[in-house]
Amino acid sequence: MKTIDELLAEGVAGKRVFVRADLNVPLEGTTITDDGRIRAVQPTIEKLAEAGARVVVASHLGRPKGAPDPAFSLAPAAARLGELLKTDVAFATDTVGESAKAVVAGLADGQVAVVENLRFNAGETSKDDAERGAFADQLAELADVYVGDGFGAVHRKHASVFDLPARLPHVAGGLIATEVGVLKKLTEDVRRPYAVVLGGAKVSDKLGVIDHLLEKADRILVGGGMAYTFLKAQGHEVGISLLQEDQIPTVLEYLERAKAKGVEFVLPVDVLVSPEFPDLKTKAPAHPTTVAADAIPADQEGLDIGPETRKLYASKLADAATVFWNGPMGVFEHPDYAEGTKAVAQALVDSPAFTVVGGGDSAAAVRILGFDENAFGHISTGGGASLEYLEGKTLPGLAALED
Repeated sequence: MKTIDELLAEGVAGKRVFVRADLNVPLEGTTITDDGRIRAVQPTIEKLAEAGARVVVASHLGRPKGAPDPAFSLAPAAARLGELLKTDVAFATDTVGESAKAVVAGLADGQVAVVENLRFNAGETSKDDAERGAFADQLAELADVYVGDGFGAVHRKHASVFDLPARLPHVAGGLIATEVGVLKKLTEDVRRPYAVVLGGAKVSDKLGVIDHLLEKADRILVGGGMAYTFLKAQGHEVGISLLQEDQIPTVLEYLERAKAKGVEFVLPVDVLVSPEFPDLKTKAPAHPTTVAADAIPADQEGLDIGPETRKLYASKLADAATVFWNGPMGVFEHPDYAEGTKAVAQALVDSPAFTVVGGGDSAAAVRILGFDENAFGHISTGGGASLEYLEGKTLPGLAALED
């Protein structure tokens, strides 16, 4: 895989360089609530601009239906990128239309432009190779060179991720190189003990990675909504908690495999419960109750790990040499249910281990909860991409960057 440093050594002055970034930031209206993904690709864009490239940045945002939707415009991300770069960033109001062509044609050496949301075009996400290829042909007209640096999208077989690199000279950006290097430390040359913390809502989202990590990890800690399927599999009442009953046979199989392989599988010993889901807009007090994990009332819902589980999980992470964490321990967006996620984040901060926060909600949580990003070994920009890599899958966007 050719790197951006090799590209820069060859010279990019005057060339139109298409950077497939991941500017898929969370928005409240037009306000960005977490700019981590923009800051992550900033070094790649700065290097290219400083070397005299005419930089064309493209990304998706959200899940529009293949047509323009103002709610998913990249305009706020383009404005924030300009603030970070301390320069004007041009913005095209379409992706491959007249505005994009005019904006790109107007770029001088060292200038940067952002084109509108790639997913406003049906060809970006189409499962039809010809339709996707036709859109990639249009994108290729905007550039001379392709730099793949949108790690959060490399698990998608989309036009800008998979098809476009085949049409242009292509290299991996600095962010992708860093992400892949970190993931190799979690899969190839792992320092032990190796602890994995998995949370989030659905156990089905994590089945593949659990299956793969049972061959690699020394201990797996489970929290969040997915924990209740494990507790149910053990015969416990889980009330009205999140539950994927159809996954219980698979969960039981994993628990048996873990036992046979000597992998320690750690589940909550207590949880915070409530008869209703908290109001995440007003953050009104929720007044949860703490109960043992095997004593959840039938009319209550588990919404965070309890204080004893927080201590237990911290102790299981204290002596680890490598820690990978993906998924919050509860509804961290509400202060009454943030302590479990906060405790895991603090345990990673306190640990001497090589610690990786696996993108998605976990990455958002450490920022929202006020942690210093530099206190972690690495915070990934791609939750889904990280998980699929750890599952051993071939990621289309990485395969496309191979020579």
